[in-house]
Amino acid sequence: MCRPHITGAAHVPRKGPAILAANHLSILDSFLLPALLPRRVTFTAKNEYFDGNPVSGFFMRLGGSLPIDRESAHAAQAMLDSAAELLERGELFGIHPEGTRSPDGRLYRGKVGVAWLTLKTGAPVLPVALTGTDRVLPVGSSVPRPARIGISIGEPMRFAGDHTDARDRRRVTDEIMQAIQRLSGQEYVPAYAASVKAANGVSKDEDRKD
Repeated sequence: MCRPHITGAAHVPRKGPAILAANHLSILDSFLLPALLPRRVTFTAKNEYFDGNPVSGFFMRLGGSLPIDRESAHAAQAMLDSAAELLERGELFGIHPEGTRSPDGRLYRGKVGVAWLTLKTGAPVLPVALTGTDRVLPVGSSVPRPARIGISIGEPMRFAGDHTDARDRRRVTDEIMQAIQRLSGQEYVPAYAASVKAANGVSKDEDRKD
């Protein structure tokens, strides 16, 4: 139905750790990317995907996603610690640096957790651009519709720096977002998507459904 087309799959290492950092257009993103790669990829997913909808909860558990409470800094750090352990075991980890789905198809400023992970573990980052997933399952829709999906995976990126240094984390995150933007062709917005949603009147309850 989705006719997925992947480019750059050869950049995914056959063994060893790597971080797949992807843009975020649809709830399908963190399910389809692992489903189309030969190695298991563990993604993060907000708690509401597990508890709020039995269908999304099934797919999140099937894919082995890590739940995250977006309202709790402690929970977010616990998730990053679990991701670091996974990478140190030589596995693949997927993350959406924007932190929430794009409200309008543009690419938003990344949160620095992805930089913390790569600087902490030394795992390379593979920038990933997804297209079309928002047409397959638009925001507010529960029934998928036919649309072509594209996935572009960029070359591995390695970084030097200190994971405890805020300036290093910001610099690395910005470089990763630039790489995603080059792959996706999206317009870049130097603001957090969650802040834009709040400014446009999207409540926390509505955002949890997003």
